Amino acid sequence: MKSSESELVAKIRQRLAQVNTTISAACQRSGRSADEVTLLTVSKRQPEELVRAAYACGLRRFGENYAEEAVAKMDALVDLTDIQWEMVGHIQSRKVKLIANRVVRVHSIDRSKVAHLLDLNRDPGLPALQALIEVNISGETSKEGVPGEDSARWGELLPFVDEVVAYPGLKLTGLMTMPPLQDNMEANRVYFRRLRDLRDYLNAQRQDLNLHELSMGTSTDFPVAIEEGATIIRLGEAILGPRPTTEEQ
Repeated sequence: MKSSESELVAKIRQRLAQVNTTISAACQRSGRSADEVTLLTVSKRQPEELVRAAYACGLRRFGENYAEEAVAKMDALVDLTDIQWEMVGHIQSRKVKLIANRVVRVHSIDRSKVAHLLDLNRDPGLPALQALIEVNISGETSKEGVPGEDSARWGELLPFVDEVVAYPGLKLTGLMTMPPLQDNMEANRVYFRRLRDLRDYLNAQRQDLNLHELSMGTSTDFPVAIEEGATIIRLGEAILGPRPTTEEQ
């Protein structure tokens, strides 16, 4: 391994150790096991060599936000045969074909057309694509996702849930959200709790639904997300360091 690669690995290993310590502490505070929390490394806008360094540290699950960037990385890292890719960003309907057979999970299903196209383009010889419905739990107009801020209207989401469940190429397992970006992570607790409550509501309305995944929590607020029931945390900078751009995750 080249010295520059060794330095990258060392930095990621150090960050990962700190993240794992934080995960364990959050689980202990909330009476959970760390095994209940899946770490997804968000590699959007990060170079290939950084993904390789993270892989060398034992990380295998990587999340991408943009279809073309995701496919380019998949092709460049095809030699990492046990790597698993997940789509966490908004999916344009015209780009569904690029990723339908290249990822194991999509976190951002938010409309009927995308769900239909994912099912249509998923190779029936592959396992059903793990699917999460993205929920705009805060009501911010800038956020993607089905509306979920008003608990009195949660019943309106049931037809869309039923639609996604009916597709044989998809396996609906839970919900995802991105709350407001705030300096104080405690401010997002209410949104994480609301997503958990929404999941429980949907399960109560459909006895055979069995939604169990909650994809919530990023580098700025994942300890609180874990305390409120997150099963998947999406960490970018906390693992890989600052991105070349100023965009946050």
